[in-house]
Amino acid sequence: MLETILKNQFRVGDQKGFTFIELISMMVIMSMMVSVAIKKLDLISDSASITALQSGIRELNTRETVAWAKIKLNDSGYTIDADVYNTVDKIISRDYSWNPGPDISGGRLHFKSRFVDLNRTPSTVTSVGSWH
Repeated sequence: MLETILKNQFRVGDQKGFTFIELISMMVIMSMMVSVAIKKLDLISDSASITALQSGIRELNTRETVAWAKIKLNDSGYTIDADVYNTVDKIISRDYSWNPGPDISGGRLHFKSRFVDLNRTPSTVTSVGSWH
């Protein structure tokens, strides 16, 4: 008796499953979710590149300040802006590059696929130069 009930319950004709339309609908929904995720990832990548460029500019300004202060504290003191510019190490890391430049008035700083055109304000006896 139990065997007959089990056979009737699991008959091939009674099997239920997903229809073709349900499967296609799920594929469409999943592909839309993936496309949204890819766009988010792209935005995050762009945001990270912009933040890295801003960090690179801050690094240049910090190096400019340190170079200017060292020259000011030196026995000979500050003479010309070119001394400060030549003292600053403008290589930030291997992920950053300059093309063209840099020169005493600025340059184009690249981080991976993004870049920013920078101008350099010269140093004076009373104030440090800056990259912006």
